Amino acid sequence: MDHENGAVISRDVDVVRIPSGERICIPKNTTVIITQALGGSFTMLIPSQAGLYRLDGKDADAIGREVPTTTTSAPGDNLETAVWDQLKSCYDPEIPVNIADLGLIYSLDIKPLPAGGNHVNVLMTLTAPGCGMGPTIAAEARQRILTVEGITDASVDLTWEPQWTPDRISEDGKKKLGMV
Repeated sequence: MDHENGAVISRDVDVVRIPSGERICIPKNTTVIITQALGGSFTMLIPSQAGLYRLDGKDADAIGREVPTTTTSAPGDNLETAVWDQLKSCYDPEIPVNIADLGLIYSLDIKPLPAGGNHVNVLMTLTAPGCGMGPTIAAEARQRILTVEGITDASVDLTWEPQWTPDRISEDGKKKLGMV
């Protein structure tokens, strides 16, 4: 496809429908428009299917893209900073701001494990309770946390209390959204 943000799927690929979270297979030769490429995943508009879909970075080759591979190590003993950095690499597929700057992270707790390593527990919310992407975003956050050296286990739990409001968005997030 000629358009810079357009692509043709080169192989059958599983995607997640936004915002329902439903997994579906998009067949080879389907035309897509890439609307967002952040945090190692892609949000695509599929004109023939009507709607938005999220493609995992591991399948970037199906749209002729590459996702940079990174390994994360915690500098010194600063595990918390490294975990926050990973959370800042996770994006809501409909909003070009990471989940940390959106104010979706309510708590982050790191505890040493008796057998070595550390367990991270994150409590997070979403911008809307009906969003089916919650489990997908939480799973991605967990996977990214587990890339931090010294983290051997992680859980990311969703909550709706207190309800998220836009005043939770960081100053950086507000700037990216044109709110300041």
